[in-house]
Amino acid sequence: MIYFDNVTKIYSKNCIALSDISLGISSGEFVSILGRSGAGKSTLLRLLLGYEKPTKGNIFFENLNVAKMSSKYLPYHRRKIGMVYQDYKLLSQKTVYENVAFALEVLGKSENEIRRIVPQALELVGISDKANNFPDQLSGGEQQRVALARAIVGQPKVLLADEPTGNLDIFTAKEIMRLFLKINQLGTAVILATHNRDIVNAIRKRVVVLEKGRIIRDDKQGRYYL
Repeated sequence: MIYFDNVTKIYSKNCIALSDISLGISSGEFVSILGRSGAGKSTLLRLLLGYEKPTKGNIFFENLNVAKMSSKYLPYHRRKIGMVYQDYKLLSQKTVYENVAFALEVLGKSENEIRRIVPQALELVGISDKANNFPDQLSGGEQQRVALARAIVGQPKVLLADEPTGNLDIFTAKEIMRLFLKINQLGTAVILATHNRDIVNAIRKRVVVLEKGRIIRDDKQGRYYL
């Protein structure tokens, strides 16, 4: 489904974010991209979303070359991808329900569809009882659940997560990761970018290790100590 073909991203002479990356990810797969800060994890995700263009190489998503996509087509491409961030990025003036519904409004869904789909997404992530709350009335873990519901409500082909547990305690982080695994079991591919080896060890899924912009390991299942 996804293939990075000899991708290099150079920001400046002294900043080579990625160097000759070749990486394939299958439909429905769960892949952890592990590496220290500055290893190139976030750049990899931004390239897949089309927010950055590679200096060299190609990036294929469902046989379409993201690196060559026009700015006119990129919004349609991004609709196939859900994104979860470390800092949640919720709309503070909207309730939990409205935050999730907004993602469907952008997709042009009808009010009837929104009323049907949003409760299902909130139930899936275990936050139905907070539908009328505002983000500042929620804990960090609850806010991340809302962000996750918003990311999956449009039924994306792949879910990207950039350090999604970075602001959470260990117990809450494990709960959030169980939700990612649940979503993956329902058929959505997941790409998790993290520097947290404990999270990776708990998942026991495929692990790709980045170091200074290069892939140094790619194992189906493993435990890593950076």
